[in-house]
Amino acid sequence: MTQDGIRAAAIHVAEGRIARVTAYNDVLAGASVVEAGDAVVFPGLVDTHVHVNEPGRTEWEGFETATRAAAAGGVTTILDMPLNSIPPTTSAAALDAKRAAARGRCAVDVGFLGGVVPDNLAELESLHDAGVFAFKCFLCPSGVDEFPPMPPAALREAARVLAALDALLMVHAEWPGALKEMSTSAGGRSYAAWLASRPVAAESQAVRFLIQLSRESGLRVHVVHVSSAETIDLITAARADGVRLTAETCPHYLGFSAEEIPDGATEYKCAPPIREASQREGLWKALANGLLDAVVSDHSPAPPALKRLDEGDFAGAWGGIASLQVGLPAVWTGARTRGYPPDALCGWLSTGPSRVAGLLRRKGAITPGNDADLVLWQPEKEFVVSEIDLRHRHSVTPWLGRRLAGVVEATYLRGECIYARGMVDQPPRGRLLTRLDA
Repeated sequence: MTQDGIRAAAIHVAEGRIARVTAYNDVLAGASVVEAGDAVVFPGLVDTHVHVNEPGRTEWEGFETATRAAAAGGVTTILDMPLNSIPPTTSAAALDAKRAAARGRCAVDVGFLGGVVPDNLAELESLHDAGVFAFKCFLCPSGVDEFPPMPPAALREAARVLAALDALLMVHAEWPGALKEMSTSAGGRSYAAWLASRPVAAESQAVRFLIQLSRESGLRVHVVHVSSAETIDLITAARADGVRLTAETCPHYLGFSAEEIPDGATEYKCAPPIREASQREGLWKALANGLLDAVVSDHSPAPPALKRLDEGDFAGAWGGIASLQVGLPAVWTGARTRGYPPDALCGWLSTGPSRVAGLLRRKGAITPGNDADLVLWQPEKEFVVSEIDLRHRHSVTPWLGRRLAGVVEATYLRGECIYARGMVDQPPRGRLLTRLDA
């Protein structure tokens, strides 16, 4: 998969980078050759929305397991979210602690995001200078006390600081005043009650505020995990008016629908919630029309006990879906049933996220000068997601037991094989990235 689409080609690698892309038979005598056969070769996937949870909540995930899962899914670069670790990445000192926890333990390249919370305005510039790729904030409670939401007035102050730095702010866009108390009848087992508690209006109202914030300050804003077509309509209109907005969605919003989720199936709980099939189809149309910039995992795992699987209690269960390893086949399975070609996924999963993160000069495209990060995958092969194959720390995921198309055969990081089916785990070769390296 090159900039010219899917074609037979030879990718020449030198010193970890792509030297040139030539005709299929243009191979130097004596060169070491990897024959991809009938596999499709993509640039390594870039996932800009991963909760690694280390340090502090390593029992939830951790750099070793998260990055091994990434490699097995064809993901060669991740950006780690600033929350769910203790301390959260809301200061330069906390960023140092996170880098120390990750150093020498990552199978893929890892970059970091800084957090924006009510009391860290003075830390934003130092985090930016230390090389975080972007900043993240919540408009509503995040689920962990150490990462509180930003009230509108405080966020306006932060926006002025971040806009002066030309930094990117990633926002969990649900307006707190539009969220509703969930019904606790039957122990909160009703998925319909969970869905009703996080209405589309909460997302839409938050995005209207963000549009105005960006318009006033000039801030670059990225709306994370878009769940509704109405949100995309707002973003599209604002972009046409010059507002600096980008947006992403996630495999679970593209792959599932509210109508199919049984009561008590808390493995599906996330926020915003998985919505009706009509909303899902709206997201697919937006992708096809270039109105969404990226598809990323929002990988947010937790120990099984926190998902309240035995009680099926949506009110009390942790809200997050583990999917870092299965993003490529999950999206491809939905895409092919709707008639999209494999090369469409390259923009959604590799080039688009890389562009959002400011990494496109190094990642996300098979082009000379870029890192030789590659994934070889078989679009027509199918498999059933099983616990034994998942490399996340915990196998709790709504993708478990699903038949998906698109088998990852091998993953290369800077030209070195870091994963192949049936191969034992390789020594960690991932690097810790900063925005200054991009």
